[in-house]
Amino acid sequence: MSVGTGIEWTEATWNPVTGCDWVSPGCDNCYARTLAKRLKACGNPRYQNDGFDRALGVETPGFGLTLHADKVSDPLRRRKPTVYFVNSMSDLFHPEVPESFIKDVFATMAATPQHIYQVLTKRPRRMRDILRGWDDFVDRPLANVWLGTSVENQEWSDKRVPLLVETPASVRFLSCEPLLGPVELKGLLEGVRWVIVGGESGIGARPMDVDWVRRIRDACSIADVAFFFKQWGGRTPKAGGRDLDGQRWDEMPGLEPESELIALAGR
Repeated sequence: MSVGTGIEWTEATWNPVTGCDWVSPGCDNCYARTLAKRLKACGNPRYQNDGFDRALGVETPGFGLTLHADKVSDPLRRRKPTVYFVNSMSDLFHPEVPESFIKDVFATMAATPQHIYQVLTKRPRRMRDILRGWDDFVDRPLANVWLGTSVENQEWSDKRVPLLVETPASVRFLSCEPLLGPVELKGLLEGVRWVIVGGESGIGARPMDVDWVRRIRDACSIADVAFFFKQWGGRTPKAGGRDLDGQRWDEMPGLEPESELIALAGR
């Protein structure tokens, strides 16, 4: 578990699973795949399992899907309310992650209501199907678990957002990062409470048009959905800054008044 992170919309990362493989164009320059290779070379014991990405036809050093059962209980040892990005180095709903393991992760989240957990997947169909099969979760989704899906262009927005909306959740969110093309969200945001937008960073980063960002921001404003602009991207994540039309957009979904959870506002 890492407390303290450069990801602007969270406070810490928690990785009970590491490793993944290509799903869609948003994965082309995957930061986690690059970081895993570096961590393997540094001797990190959690990144010694190599993978082979069939879609790309390449080996992925240190990025083979790996379950870390000893990490599942990590948040139980932290009393201070913390916002966790779950599996920044993988996807909890990867098809090779057993449902029993996913249940163990959710059990930890249920046992730590002082924390907020942000679960982001590119596989919302599996997330929907699994969670709709848990009667207790359907009847009463965990208030501290936010469920999201990645959207990089219109094609994947049309495919993924409806599946997310069909998923039982107290908070649903979208991560439009890297945003690779215009996305029309009007009519798709019912049931969504938060949208993150960001440009790609690193070697070979693909550019993001300002009008694409404005269109999403305006759709969020009309639908009364919180909008968070993470970065323009470029050679490094901070190369282009974070301002959009002369201001920062750090909106977060509101929390229930009785909740003691602390959001990132004022961080």
